[in-house]
Amino acid sequence: MADLPRWPGPQRRIGLTGGIATGKSSVARLLEQVHGLPLVDADLLARAALAPGSAAARTVADHFGPVVLAPGTGPNEARLDRAALGRIVFGEPTARAWLEQVVHPIVRHGFEQGLANLVQKPTVVLVVPLLFEAGLETLCSETWLVDCDDDQQLARLMARDGLDEADARSRLTAQWPLARKRALADVVLDNRGAPGALAPQVRHALDDVISMPLPT
Repeated sequence: MADLPRWPGPQRRIGLTGGIATGKSSVARLLEQVHGLPLVDADLLARAALAPGSAAARTVADHFGPVVLAPGTGPNEARLDRAALGRIVFGEPTARAWLEQVVHPIVRHGFEQGLANLVQKPTVVLVVPLLFEAGLETLCSETWLVDCDDDQQLARLMARDGLDEADARSRLTAQWPLARKRALADVVLDNRGAPGALAPQVRHALDDVISMPLPT
């Protein structure tokens, strides 16, 4: 896949991505809490899109049925059992594609709204797990990938979410492999070592302003 054109405007827009459980949240915290940069986070937008009683949550409940509703929840309340929904969509590619068609437009609109609210900020961070998969690098002036070894990623995901190996692998295969993302990223942050190793890499990447060619 060829690189897509990047955001050509004056605002520095950092697209922060990585595979599941590679350390995106740790880097996002450094950028926000240490360096004071505002974030627009796709995971938070997706969670809000499926908030109890929302139109998208009702659509999901109608499509998948009571199995995705939290215990004791009626269909009108539409409070989703996210673990149950995850088991379905990570086990069935067609179900995942359907859900993405519901959620991704809402998330994209949230990004556009968030960027409009932050238009006066010189630098903004877009935290997007599926940055390359969804083609959202067009919103960014540069892309950062949080990277680690495949076996580390699997072990971290199993420990973090309490998953067995089969369930963890099904979630990993729902995203592009890290090797594919490395080839597309402008900055690769190595999270193979101790957590403290991320901070100097983030500081260096912030100091190294990347000049991307304007689209022709």
